[in-house]
Amino acid sequence: MNFIILEEVDSTNSYVSLHASELPSPTMVIANTQTSGRGQRGNSWESEPGLNLTATLFYKPLALAPRLQFALSEAVALAVADYLRSEGLEAMVKWPNDIYVGNSKICGILIEHCITSTAVEHSRIGIGLNVNQTVFVSDAPNPVSMRMLTGQKRDISRVAAAMGVMLEKRLADVSSAAGRERLHNDFLSRLWRGDGKAYPFRRRSDGCCFQGVIETVEPSGPILISDLDSSSTSSYMFKEVEFII
Repeated sequence: MNFIILEEVDSTNSYVSLHASELPSPTMVIANTQTSGRGQRGNSWESEPGLNLTATLFYKPLALAPRLQFALSEAVALAVADYLRSEGLEAMVKWPNDIYVGNSKICGILIEHCITSTAVEHSRIGIGLNVNQTVFVSDAPNPVSMRMLTGQKRDISRVAAAMGVMLEKRLADVSSAAGRERLHNDFLSRLWRGDGKAYPFRRRSDGCCFQGVIETVEPSGPILISDLDSSSTSSYMFKEVEFII
């Protein structure tokens, strides 16, 4: 794992996008301060300077077909969860790739791919892990940090180094069918609210709320949820359904 540490940048994602042609794979670009960091759906990512791990990983998978790209998402989410579990936190993966401890979000992941007709050429993987921040002032509904959960302050560079080890280990599984199967099985075993119980969901198409049970997540990414109100099971792509917390 190669590391680039920046004091301040608009966003690590933008930096990686600009320098993609010259970066070795894998490279983790870390910023002490991001002035325009963002999360899923274009939301801004709240992070006090120097208190959290705000990074983008540049990664070139080996001959990965576009239809298999969800394996990258699984690998990264599991790597973050692996690291947090090594620190004594019961981290779970909220579909598709947020990381939760209990009902609180501790890490957001944003993945963007450069794809040709036959392969994923490279990926930019944004990771925002709440490490030492203890006060969140944005309208994010449920943030939490490692320090809030453990009372311990951590060195961000050491967090990044440990995370890099976990990422390399999990990403190594992306290149083989057996590895991808292992990733998927581990992903299902770490799935937040994947315990067979009913939870509230909201469909984005009509805004309707329903009680549902997660049946599974397909290897290609869609989540299957049984609607207890209508006794039907539907497959949802990312952004088509949301958890009510």
